[in-house]
Amino acid sequence: MEQKRQTAPARNFPSAQEDAAAATELPRYGGPESAYRLAFSDTDFLLREELRPVRMQLELLKPELVQREHGIEATIVIFGSARIPPRDVSQQLLEEARRGGDPVLIRHAEARVGMSRYYEEARRFATLATEASRQLDPPLYVVTGGGPGVMEAGNRGAFEAGGKSIGLNIVLPHEQEPNPYVTPELCFLFHYFGLRKMHFLMRSVALVCFPGGFGTMDELFEVLTLMQTGKCRRRPVLLFGREFWTRLINFDVLVDTGMISPDDVGLFQFVESADEAWAIIRSAYEQDHPPAERGHADDV
Repeated sequence: MEQKRQTAPARNFPSAQEDAAAATELPRYGGPESAYRLAFSDTDFLLREELRPVRMQLELLKPELVQREHGIEATIVIFGSARIPPRDVSQQLLEEARRGGDPVLIRHAEARVGMSRYYEEARRFATLATEASRQLDPPLYVVTGGGPGVMEAGNRGAFEAGGKSIGLNIVLPHEQEPNPYVTPELCFLFHYFGLRKMHFLMRSVALVCFPGGFGTMDELFEVLTLMQTGKCRRRPVLLFGREFWTRLINFDVLVDTGMISPDDVGLFQFVESADEAWAIIRSAYEQDHPPAERGHADDV
């Protein structure tokens, strides 16, 4: 009876991992044309056009399961341009441009110096949020697109506070390597933009959007559309830098022409500092999001 109790929980069949390790290529069936490979370890098979639904499911599952294993329940998303460098780098680029004497390059470099304050503010915000949220249950983790610029600033701030942070990188035609501050076990690589954006929202309790280009606007407006149409719950969406955003987008025109309702401009707030942003998020997190509503994948 004792022996029976000890062996009852054991697996009835070998695991997929064990079979993959045990599988050996046979000389006769080892060529590239051979089908003699386990389906789940056959890369050529998994990359077939017909397997797209399976690849999409895997891209949904992998980050979900890994984050669960690490106890990630609630996140703050930081969006922003990959082209905004830290202040010291932008100053160096300006000096190089001035030595070159090209007025166009000098003008661009001067603009980059001005925009670098957003890198520093994103870095400070991530540090503040990481340090302060340790007292919350569950804590909040910074998540970014994992690349350079504002994304790097977010991961860097969390890293400097001694916390974990998440990076959702994506394969692009040009280089897009993860920045060095993402927690390695929470650094993910995506093929599908749609699934990447879904993971931004799945655990988010707030989204902080710094100045950026097409990619940043794509992410911002997807969030606003989902909230506007009731496809996901409302949460704080903070736009850093009123001057930048109101110059870029004339929200009054959208209201005046009836393209959005006056209430829709309440879907977001402008902020100017890390302290202001964190105060809004902390208040919303504590007052408006009881534990039963936080961090569930089906909130999207």
